Amino acid sequence: MTLARWTLCLTAGLGFTLGAGAALPPPLERVLHEQHLPPAAVSVLVQAVDGRAPLLALNLDEPRNPASTIKLVTTYAALEQLGPQHRWRTEAYLLGPLKDGVLTGDLLLKGRGDPYLIAEEMWKFAGELRAKGLRKITGGLVIDDSAFAPAPRAAGDFDNQPLRLYNVQPNAMMVNFKAFTFHFQPAANGAGVSITADPPLPNLLIDNQLQLVDGRCGGVLAHVEMSVAEDPSEPRVRFSGQYPRSCGKESLPRTALSPDAYAYGLFRLVWEQWGGELAGGVSRGVMPAGHEPFHVWYSPPLAEVIRPLNKWSNNVMADALLYALADLRGAPPLQAAAGAHEIEQFLRTQGVDTKGLVLENGSGLSRVTRITARTMGEMLQVAWRSPYMPEYLASLSLVGQDGTTRKRFRRGPENGRMHLKTGHLGDVAAVAGYVLAASGRTYAVTLLMNHPTVNQGSGSALINALLAWTYRQ
Repeated sequence: MTLARWTLCLTAGLGFTLGAGAALPPPLERVLHEQHLPPAAVSVLVQAVDGRAPLLALNLDEPRNPASTIKLVTTYAALEQLGPQHRWRTEAYLLGPLKDGVLTGDLLLKGRGDPYLIAEEMWKFAGELRAKGLRKITGGLVIDDSAFAPAPRAAGDFDNQPLRLYNVQPNAMMVNFKAFTFHFQPAANGAGVSITADPPLPNLLIDNQLQLVDGRCGGVLAHVEMSVAEDPSEPRVRFSGQYPRSCGKESLPRTALSPDAYAYGLFRLVWEQWGGELAGGVSRGVMPAGHEPFHVWYSPPLAEVIRPLNKWSNNVMADALLYALADLRGAPPLQAAAGAHEIEQFLRTQGVDTKGLVLENGSGLSRVTRITARTMGEMLQVAWRSPYMPEYLASLSLVGQDGTTRKRFRRGPENGRMHLKTGHLGDVAAVAGYVLAASGRTYAVTLLMNHPTVNQGSGSALINALLAWTYRQ
């Protein structure tokens, strides 16, 4: 056996336990050198799920911003503490007498934080109300979102982009993530730009100020400016700018409307699809305790909810889990900070080292959230031994096939052999999850990087190198 092969066998068998400034395995060291990424900006932990010692460890105890990989912590704690069959309730109350299908008064919807009350679910909810005999509402719709305290920050506080979907703030009566997709295309008469919204909420007014022009298309964001006027009586979205004919059809995903206005618009849309009538507008109110609901809608179970959450990194859903955890021991109005406290206390009961852990929210859309590679790695080890491990694992993006890692390793042997969660913010890149290596052994992997260059290529390069290296073990 050559010296090189002896060296390879020894390093593979003994693992690498490194401090800042020490050398990583050659493939990783090469990336650091080529990308000018200092080892001090990187934390790594690779350990077999059935092993006692790390295969690779670097800067384990340096608290770093994990971006969206913190969702792994949020969803695991929720699975264990709430249970995979946990469901959220949305309650409908009649604020008046019901006779011959006619409600003389208002209908009140009380939300309790369902993170997956999407348009399809709302449509089924409305259908069940019709099936119970409700046909006409002579009043309006009252929204009770009092289960949650107001969000601790405004939508634009993070990056001054309040209309981006990732910035939607938690609300107890959140519907369809408050999401719209606006579609643009040259009008059929060639004289302007056609704009449509999906879903086409009846209470959303579109003020179309776009001008159709000739010229090169640089994408919808290069030409379209959007603003929102949150007048409760007349919510309005304005689009202005010059739209080149060469752009053809373009789409823009954005949020608009307050949570109660959006809930009203979507309910009215699906209610009328069921043949129902709704005479009035929307207001906010609080249902007094002690009244029985006319109907209760139940969300899908938590084990199903966390799949779109983790695979597609849904911030709104992840933040909602903190309120569900706060509900374990608290009383409305629920605070996100109480849910974060529940997570930290739970991890400690599982023997996970929480030194350096800071949870501002459940999604990782934060400048202050911190976790160490040791904490993340230990949590992944504990989660692997959980009776709910199959549900947890199935929620992660399957590399090369779905979710946020569907484009990684699509043509390599690694395809389908990694369940991962990625994370990216300004100056932050991270990945964590599980790798089924070529040897048949499964490794828990954590990589946290905080450096100005990690979203300019160096982060992705090191992520790919570490995952490929782990696969070959």
